[in-house]
Amino acid sequence: MSNSSSITQFLLLPFTDTRELQLLHFWLFLGIYLAVLLGNGLIITTIAWVQHLHTPMYFFLLNLALLDLGCISATLPKSMANSLWETRAISYSECAAQIFSFAFFVAAEYILLTIMSYDRYVAICKPLHYGTLLGSRACVHMAAAAWATGFLYSLLHTVNTFSLPLCNGNALGQFFCEIPQILKLSCSWSYLREVWLLVVSACLTFGCFVFIVVSYVQILRAVLRIPSEQGRHKAFSTCLPHLVVVSLFLSTAMFAYLKSPSISSPSLDLVVSVLYSVVPPAVNPLIYSMRNQELKDALWKLISYCFVKQ
Repeated sequence: MSNSSSITQFLLLPFTDTRELQLLHFWLFLGIYLAVLLGNGLIITTIAWVQHLHTPMYFFLLNLALLDLGCISATLPKSMANSLWETRAISYSECAAQIFSFAFFVAAEYILLTIMSYDRYVAICKPLHYGTLLGSRACVHMAAAAWATGFLYSLLHTVNTFSLPLCNGNALGQFFCEIPQILKLSCSWSYLREVWLLVVSACLTFGCFVFIVVSYVQILRAVLRIPSEQGRHKAFSTCLPHLVVVSLFLSTAMFAYLKSPSISSPSLDLVVSVLYSVVPPAVNPLIYSMRNQELKDALWKLISYCFVKQ
């Protein structure tokens, strides 16, 4: 038994104990990580470079790509390094930094997705007021609010979590550090402080979810009132990528944290953790680029320009 003052490192849950499979895990995650860097990097570069993409929708998409890069960078590099060097260890400070950064990027992304639903609501339901309600200054303020909220959320959780006394060992049942795994090591009733913070977070999460649902109900009603089928298709096609991203983000996170303990197992928990921490950042660029002809055209224009310059 040990307390938090004597813990200098934590032990992460490995995907496998077989050396060959560890190397396979390293190369698989490396491929995913490079694909995420390439996909989100292309989206960021294209939006920043192409002048006619300097609109609120693409400004928020640029911020989403930045958050996706941060989210996957918080977990994958350490996991890849552990598999490559055949170790499970992560230092106390690295674990705290990982919890802070992952919570920061996930919280900010969820707030940003909520803001993006408002953007689509104004664009379709109040198009005449779009320039007024979503001017450049308003967009910057909303994006800054998402980043600031994520920072405050992660700071409160990280400080509160690592102020708890830990005396149930140092082994974590996850391939990266996360708050529920640290709470399992607590041996004091003071962990209820973090539980109450999680309850407040759940209420805020539900509030954002309700806002997104109400926004899309209004969007659907507005789209159905459009007389032409082509107009309805064009209006809804601008919302579909965002709706798919939100659904993927929420469904993976809800399954991870709300699944029944009776079906929980170390192997299943590892698979589920990959689903909500790796899959959304990896597929978000594909969802937006495949369903957005304007972004695809701008991307090909950028690639063609780069080849011509060479």
